[in-house]
Amino acid sequence: MKSTVLYAPMAYARYEENQTLPARFSRMLNQSGLAEKVRGKTVAIKMHVGSGTSYSTIPPVFVRKLVDFIKSNGGDCFITDHYVHNRHPEHRGYTETNLGCPILEGCGHLGRYFYTRDVHFNTFRHVDVAGLIHDADFMIDFSHVKGHGACGFGGACKNIAMGCVTDRTRHEIHALEGGLVWDAEKCIHCDKCIEACNHDANSFSEPGKNGVYEVNYHHCTLCQHCVKVCPTGAITLDSHDYKDFQTGMAICTREVLETFEPGNVYYINVLTAITALCDCWGMTTPALVPDLGIMASDDLVAIERASLDAIKIEDLIPVGVPKGMELSGEGHLFEQLHGKNPYIQLEALEKEGLGTQDYELKTVR
Repeated sequence: MKSTVLYAPMAYARYEENQTLPARFSRMLNQSGLAEKVRGKTVAIKMHVGSGTSYSTIPPVFVRKLVDFIKSNGGDCFITDHYVHNRHPEHRGYTETNLGCPILEGCGHLGRYFYTRDVHFNTFRHVDVAGLIHDADFMIDFSHVKGHGACGFGGACKNIAMGCVTDRTRHEIHALEGGLVWDAEKCIHCDKCIEACNHDANSFSEPGKNGVYEVNYHHCTLCQHCVKVCPTGAITLDSHDYKDFQTGMAICTREVLETFEPGNVYYINVLTAITALCDCWGMTTPALVPDLGIMASDDLVAIERASLDAIKIEDLIPVGVPKGMELSGEGHLFEQLHGKNPYIQLEALEKEGLGTQDYELKTVR
């Protein structure tokens, strides 16, 4: 049986406010069935608050509409992410005054409030579910869809697997790809790898050309920012089995979702400012394709599939690809960009019983 995915498109027919995406988003929420589901419940809105100078995260106008909708239908909500304080969400307009509800660190102020669920997949052993996520009655997975160097793309699954857990869990999932290897002969000591690390996990043993590259794996999440920015390829992974990484994300997502009663999670994917890299990079590159709109569903796999299907190589905006880089010419746009088949992630999610790729699109006018 096909799952339904609501779709509010960008396309408009007249110069009228009710033709705009925020107006369509409001109509989407009214058609979603969420009103009854959130009544009398504490709702965690899981979203990425961005960092640095990024401006491609979900625009505050949509967040405020979602918050107002929940509150007007008898729900009590809060927004949550990890590293909230350090990411300075206020720089992107994410404040309690603007959005109408608190913005809270998922694992508490000290990052120590979580519930551990044991798993057994290769070296992946612990899913530390953020305490505020675990304790909420209902979760809305409010995701910005974009590319991702480690898994091809980031959407609803990544927002959960990497955003609802602790650093230990993120590290264990990333470790499924392998460790970091430094080639001293290729290194020019430009320090770009140090500047790109969000966790202060790398350094050189001493200033100048004689310094040895060192990684503190206690802090390192193997996010590969250092790998991506290195201009000479001096830093690499000793393994590139991204399929294990995809499986680890699916397992983590399953464990987080199992903390909620059936039917108490809903997914909204925002397909605007679809860029090559994750919002956690702290910067925004040009969009790869035109803005598409917003999708919503109670089926995680269906909404991810619909989102990927809507992002077409035929619609590529060339400036969204780094100058001088050539796409591989094979597979989805994200696969051509990052070398990872994004549909592998959906297959892993299906195997975990988290939904179906068979969907029907219902357009919200």
